Amino acid sequence: MRYLPAIAVALLVGGTVLAGPAAAEPIPAPPLPDVSGEFPAPSGLLPGLQQLIDQVIPPPPIAPAPEPTGPARQVAPLPPSLAALRLATLPSAVGDPMFDLRPAGLDDLLEGQVIDVRDVRATAAPLMLLPIARALLVKYRTTDAHGGASYATATLIVPAADWPGPGPRPVVVNNLPIDALGRICTPGYTLAHGLHPDTSTTDFVPPTTHIAALRGYAVLIPDHEGPSMAYAEPIVAGHAVLDSIRAVRGLLPDEFGASRFGIVGYSGGAIATHGAVKLIASYAPELAQVVAGAALGGVPADYEILARSMNGNLASGVFMGAVLGIGRERPEILARMNNLAQWVATSPVKDMCGSSYGLAGVLMLPIDIAANYPDPLHSTLAMEIYRATRMEGVKSAAPLYIYNGEQEFWIPADGARNLYQEQCRLGVPAVYRSVLGEHIIAGALGYPEAMLWLDARLRGIPAADEC
Repeated sequence: MRYLPAIAVALLVGGTVLAGPAAAEPIPAPPLPDVSGEFPAPSGLLPGLQQLIDQVIPPPPIAPAPEPTGPARQVAPLPPSLAALRLATLPSAVGDPMFDLRPAGLDDLLEGQVIDVRDVRATAAPLMLLPIARALLVKYRTTDAHGGASYATATLIVPAADWPGPGPRPVVVNNLPIDALGRICTPGYTLAHGLHPDTSTTDFVPPTTHIAALRGYAVLIPDHEGPSMAYAEPIVAGHAVLDSIRAVRGLLPDEFGASRFGIVGYSGGAIATHGAVKLIASYAPELAQVVAGAALGGVPADYEILARSMNGNLASGVFMGAVLGIGRERPEILARMNNLAQWVATSPVKDMCGSSYGLAGVLMLPIDIAANYPDPLHSTLAMEIYRATRMEGVKSAAPLYIYNGEQEFWIPADGARNLYQEQCRLGVPAVYRSVLGEHIIAGALGYPEAMLWLDARLRGIPAADEC
């Protein structure tokens, strides 16, 4: 609780820059002002306050970033001060090389190529509450939001019972709503190290992993935010999900090389699912016949809608965390933070899980308060970034089941309905279900039918098209 006021300010970072490319190709980065540059006086929601903050509070002391080695990570080199700020906002190491260590020669590996494997059955089996034959933590090469080499981790759970159906055992790709800024918050860390105070309840509720394993399916759980913990960045997440499938197929080709994979995700997990299905055709076309379908609910598909529904209310803490998470991959966000926001973004806040920083919503502060230029949510740049993050006009390569709460006030159903209508226009077999309730109630009520739909896809039944 002692960090709440700081969290609220630091993560109110200028929603102008919820950035993301429309497809696999990165959009050009906008000009990046040096973080020490001056901006016009605010004229929006909080006139004068942004300037006052920077007049009263000096910038935090930040060590210079080391000279880059190897291929440039960004579309264009960052100004030195911004490169140093970005480095200072990245999550801290957790002391486990599977999560912390960037391998040498990463640029020479293929997407999805396995880097390391660890048997985690001893710690994962007690959490599964049913017999399992195997639990593997897999580290593999993936791609960041700008096309640069990165890495990610995912955990593969294989139940002890034989697969009762025909053909090879199918795999459920369970995109959990990680919604976190620290590496310790990932499901992979919990499955590898056991329960700890920051383990998220949503790792186990709803019990998708357990239900799928009871059905005989293998379960693949990606840590889809990547090593930068780029919460809510759909391109990073989509790449990590698709490359986790590639990694499992390459690691165990006799067992899963011909398996069907079905993807599921709710809320933050739907961000990863949305990114993955739209990136299959351009990033991993060989998986178009492998991914049998994707079910996604409580879908944050349109950040322009969220900028209206989650700003300045009880959801603002989550929205702020998402902005900072995206800023780790899209440093133009960081360039637009004022001094106080920089202090907090480089503080222990950067390692917090959603259950901690989400509490900042009780302050109900608008995101404008931490930007260093006026009216950030309505700038020209903001409009372009909202469009790009929607990945609009990109066709899913898999059938879709989309559901959303009709009374949802923080992630309104308009975004999910628009996604459904877009995919129908593009010729994707799709189903949409309007579910009674807000985010939590709708998640519970919509879950059973979504899982039944995914189960049918994994058993080889063609998807109905309700467009």
